[in-house]
Amino acid sequence: MKMTSRYSLGELSKRLVAIASHQKKNIFWGTFSSIIGNLARMTLMGYGAAMILRSAGMMEGNGTLYAVCFVMSALVISGMRYVEGVATHAAAYTLLADMRADFFHKLRTLAPACLVDREKGDIISIAIADIDIIEKFFAHTIGPRFTVILLPMATLCYAVSIDAAFALVLLPVYIIISVIVPLIALEAGRKLGRDYRAGIGQLKSLILESVYGLRDIQIFGNGEKRLGMIRDKSVEINRTAHGMTMHKQLVTAIPHFFIYLSRLLIVFTVTWRSLSSTHDLCGVIILSFIVSASFSSTQSLISVVTSLLETFAAAERLFTIYDELPKVTERQDPVKLTKVNDILFEDVTFSYRDDTENILEHADIVIRKGEKIGIIGPSGTGKSTVLRLLLRFWDPTEGIIKLDDVPLRDAGLKSLREHIALVEQHTFIYDDTVSANIALGKPGASIEEIRTAAERAGISGLIERLPEGYMTPLGEFGNRLSGGERQRVGIARIMLMDPDVIVMDEPTSSLDVFNEKIILNTLEKEYSDRTVIIVSHRRSTLTGCDRIFRLIDGILEETA
Repeated sequence: MKMTSRYSLGELSKRLVAIASHQKKNIFWGTFSSIIGNLARMTLMGYGAAMILRSAGMMEGNGTLYAVCFVMSALVISGMRYVEGVATHAAAYTLLADMRADFFHKLRTLAPACLVDREKGDIISIAIADIDIIEKFFAHTIGPRFTVILLPMATLCYAVSIDAAFALVLLPVYIIISVIVPLIALEAGRKLGRDYRAGIGQLKSLILESVYGLRDIQIFGNGEKRLGMIRDKSVEINRTAHGMTMHKQLVTAIPHFFIYLSRLLIVFTVTWRSLSSTHDLCGVIILSFIVSASFSSTQSLISVVTSLLETFAAAERLFTIYDELPKVTERQDPVKLTKVNDILFEDVTFSYRDDTENILEHADIVIRKGEKIGIIGPSGTGKSTVLRLLLRFWDPTEGIIKLDDVPLRDAGLKSLREHIALVEQHTFIYDDTVSANIALGKPGASIEEIRTAAERAGISGLIERLPEGYMTPLGEFGNRLSGGERQRVGIARIMLMDPDVIVMDEPTSSLDVFNEKIILNTLEKEYSDRTVIIVSHRRSTLTGCDRIFRLIDGILEETA
């Protein structure tokens, strides 16, 4: 749950402000209205004091004018408050939407290599909850950062006009409340904020995993243990949340002490100065009202500071993803593949990390156009890794892979995956219609093309029996289909794409012998001129392959 800091508060603020600059117009009007509204709050208090003093006969002036200015100030406060809320939130919600799109785009560049060790629930937490929390910076922080500077300056100018001693008394208080306390509070509470956000992400991963595996949890009587894990994690998060509450109350209480102290200091200053000189008593009274109003912006900033603990922690988690370098990068001028014929592995070695054993060692393979290649070996030996290297999910640690004469590193990723298609052991089904799921790799396909692909994959009969046929929604994770049926949907996707090379990772593991033969016969009949590479631990799946390679202990060798 513990998380260390990679960024300073200044770096985080600078990056968030840079993101906010994409909504300059709304941010400007939100900040402007915040400043004007807070200045109006000061004039409201000032004219209110003047009205009381005028009514008491303690000062001269036009009482009607004071009343009009008082009412106008109140109207300005209300109007500016409305404009500030609309403008800042319009900016914030637009920025959040853009950030989620950018986050998903970044995940696409990192996947799958950089996401193997990350928990899915934590990724979801960053994409939704953490980005939501950043709204507080855009909507509630930028305006107060300006007002907390300008309002004290305006107050100090008025104080100097009465007596410079008042300014000297107020200046340290403003610095303590507006600068020192917020900075110390943010730095002191950063660890709490980081631990809390990290804990929330871990809890969501745990709950997500428990919901997905609920059937197995029930079957194996693991419910109490899983419940205990969720309870322990919740208690740990609550402990951190309690620490944040204590921090918030302390940070809120300290400024109040200095606010009341400033009022006492003004009284003492008036008393002290009155002993040696004549004072403008009315001006001092008005100043005391204005000082109270000027602290409203400071108190707003303090309340924002307590929420910024989570905001900066959320931003740090987000920027950690943004700044992660992908394992595979595309050239600026990639080669666009028009056809893939021969595939060449030259002295290819691969390991996931420098400190782990090689999955593949010095592999040399030549696969000619139209060949059917099988790769067999015990589970966990890295058979699937060979396919992922070909699709360039990872790059070889050593050696080179070529498509015809084009090094795989030079090929454009989009065109590579248009010409080489993958069917994995577990096909992911989206919460969409049957036709949309089959047309995943070819969104513009006609219903006739989709139907033909389904027939070739041996799933058309099942689809036609569904309530709405090809327009039937399959539900979340395809809960209408069995494992074997989901796998055949994946095979139909490949049939629709019609690629040059098909790579299949345990393509019939969820099928019975009868349906396995249907799929294999379809591949042999429909793709006699295409290259097919099949990974399986079942020898029967590799029936009809021209050559079979066995992978054991990182050595890939052709079998007799």
